[in-house]
Amino acid sequence: MSTAILTGPPAPGSSLDGDLRSLGFDVKAASGADEAAAVLATVPAGERVALVDPRFVGHLHALRLALTDPRFPAAAVPGALTAQSGARPALARALKDAPATGDLPGTVADALDADGVAVHRPQLGTLVATVPADPETRHEARAAVDAVDDEAVRLRSAVKAHDGFFTTFFISPYSRYIARWCARRGLTPNQVTTASLLTALIAAGCAATGERGGYIAAGVLLLVSFVLDCTDGQLARYALKYSTMGAWLDATFDRAKEYAFYAGLALGAARNGDDVWALALGAMVLMTCRHVVDFSFNEANHDATANTSPTAALSDRLDSLGWTVWARRMIILPIGERWAMIAVLTAVTSPRIVFWALIIGCAFGACYTTAGRVLRSLTRKAKRTDRAAQALADLADSGPLAGGIARSLRRTGPLGPGVVLAAIATGALLTGVLARPFGDRQTVVVAVLYVVLAGAAVARPLKGSLDWLVPPLFRAAEYTTVLVLAARSDAPGALPAAFGLVAAVAYHHYDTVYRIRGGTGAPPAWLVRVTGGHEGRTLLVAVLAALLADRGDDFTLALTALAAAVALVVLVESIRFWVSSGAPAVHDEGETA
Repeated sequence: MSTAILTGPPAPGSSLDGDLRSLGFDVKAASGADEAAAVLATVPAGERVALVDPRFVGHLHALRLALTDPRFPAAAVPGALTAQSGARPALARALKDAPATGDLPGTVADALDADGVAVHRPQLGTLVATVPADPETRHEARAAVDAVDDEAVRLRSAVKAHDGFFTTFFISPYSRYIARWCARRGLTPNQVTTASLLTALIAAGCAATGERGGYIAAGVLLLVSFVLDCTDGQLARYALKYSTMGAWLDATFDRAKEYAFYAGLALGAARNGDDVWALALGAMVLMTCRHVVDFSFNEANHDATANTSPTAALSDRLDSLGWTVWARRMIILPIGERWAMIAVLTAVTSPRIVFWALIIGCAFGACYTTAGRVLRSLTRKAKRTDRAAQALADLADSGPLAGGIARSLRRTGPLGPGVVLAAIATGALLTGVLARPFGDRQTVVVAVLYVVLAGAAVARPLKGSLDWLVPPLFRAAEYTTVLVLAARSDAPGALPAAFGLVAAVAYHHYDTVYRIRGGTGAPPAWLVRVTGGHEGRTLLVAVLAALLADRGDDFTLALTALAAAVALVVLVESIRFWVSSGAPAVHDEGETA
């Protein structure tokens, strides 16, 4: 239970007391700031407290947005303020210094801002929230409330403002009503997220049968899973049921569902004598590297100063033409369009065609987004912050070997720009892996060179205009090396084992992104040391290939063991973090649907 303190008796005919109780507040009265401070002192320290002007007139959903959103330590609309446990001391100080009369919630909200507590002020749009000064303005405010359908606004706000074309026109028109149905029956977003995962896993199982009926069922179930995937976020926004656990589940289950479906398709194809594991792994590598480009660019530039460029201005002009917005969202193959394409092609074609379509689509989307961001970076005169440089260093996932080399070079002087060294390292590694036969000892030499250059690439802060490319280059180097060595090994089961290894490592990299987005920084240093960093894992796989080239399926067993070890360590630490009190209390919107 939370507590709402009304700073006086409600106006005649007001539903304010009932509205607050419907939102889960125990309502108490106080005649002024001093009495409100006394009431506050009696409320248990861990509870949320609201301060509400009794003259408040507005929509119930305006109060809900201000007083029940768990993502912010403090929030306010005209006439109402809330503070969670972390902001309670500042609230007590503000009440102590507040004037005896006037707009107490507004005065206290300004005092909290001045005290260093960021007060969230939600965008209300057509919703009303006001404190009328006289009967005439109160009558006008009540008329404005009656003129706007609170429930219609709540349904509209449940849908993300910037979704993909497929989601906007083919899913959201009805999924928002599913979200409302779930809310009215007490279902939580986490339960819907879990249902989406289970549906996708069943779809993957259907695809693994290798039969046409199974493929059709898999396509239908994948679309159902996506509808549920949209519904969970809409339910969270509709009911304001955001949670740390929900953020983690929503962010990670999308990857689990997609990877599981790829594996199901590959297993189904194998039943029909068609080995497409290399294509499945290639699709996963392309998609993950494209996402890393997005993450790195955003982290490098979201708080940069002078953050403008002619390319960005052109993009803004294109956005003013409605059809170009949808076209540009569709051609990057976001999750909605991607899952729709996978579902339809699974039902009517073969897994091989599905994966080739994915590879071509993801490759085009990666080229389009990367080229545009490179142009923006080259034409943008921006100064990167220390925070951005640290985020890129964390995303690079440099282990003990690269870290040691970087520390040594900091004393002697860096060799050159990070992005140039990372590009040389990646190019040299992939050229060596592709040019030499499987098991050739020269591959190990090339991998050692990659370790040295990877360390040199992060020896100085990643503040260059193109240094955001360093993490995606490292991801491409590591993932592609595993793919090529497994494909060339001819060892039975090597490609499925490589698929599992890349999936485990990719989970670790996505988990790093979600932690940075939440403001808690990268995973602990011990986790990076234990998992070896990108360069350590790459070198280890190259050494295993050289040592086990002529030993039957030993290379497969080694990849399987490595995949299991990495998955166990990163999953245990990820679960420990996301269920802990230190996890960021934000809802992750994830990839554009």
